[in-house]
Amino acid sequence: MGPKDYLAAELSSRLSNNQSIGVGTGTTVEAVLGAIKKRIVEESLEIRLVPTSYQSAWRLEELGLPVTSPATALALDWAFDGADEVDPDLRLLKGRGAALLHEKLIAARARELYIVADESKLVGRLGEKMAVPVEVIPEARYSVEESLAGLGASEVSLRWCESLERKMPLFTQEGNLILDAKFLPIASDLESKINSIPGVVENGIFTNHATEVLIGKDDGVEVRKR
Repeated sequence: MGPKDYLAAELSSRLSNNQSIGVGTGTTVEAVLGAIKKRIVEESLEIRLVPTSYQSAWRLEELGLPVTSPATALALDWAFDGADEVDPDLRLLKGRGAALLHEKLIAARARELYIVADESKLVGRLGEKMAVPVEVIPEARYSVEESLAGLGASEVSLRWCESLERKMPLFTQEGNLILDAKFLPIASDLESKINSIPGVVENGIFTNHATEVLIGKDDGVEVRKR
């Protein structure tokens, strides 16, 4: 077994009948869905799975798992998701997959949020490896760039989608843009300060959301609790 296999076994063991569970976005999340499906099928569990993105919804449908719309799932027993960075205080940076708005909505509705990650995602200080993703309405791009610089961002860049035939800005599920803003250090109040900028929809700092971080290792899972 490898790190993702151990994570899959740990998460699937937490399933109980009649639960509503938020399903995050990313490769680590997708890696554990097979084990979750196995338990649901073998034990005939009634589980409502609520995706944070079209990508997650499509993957659940491919696996033949039930999908519940986020619009109607107002309270969740728990949710699980990945992270791009995790610091010692369990603060997170998320948003490389551009699904940060819906990931934060699901995180806020869940009684508990379990983050699944490998050791490469652990950092001493948040912001060491990546910029803060900031989702903005297109009309506010330039004014938000100025405001982020005013908050101390050393660099702000528009995220581009280069997988198409021609280079063009990346648009989120809601039709918004992503600005990547480099902050170091990331202060404890930066999440709320960024969200107070007119035109900002959401940002990828998750200050107090994670209940536990499950770290997949070669010999098992390390659990860090808030």
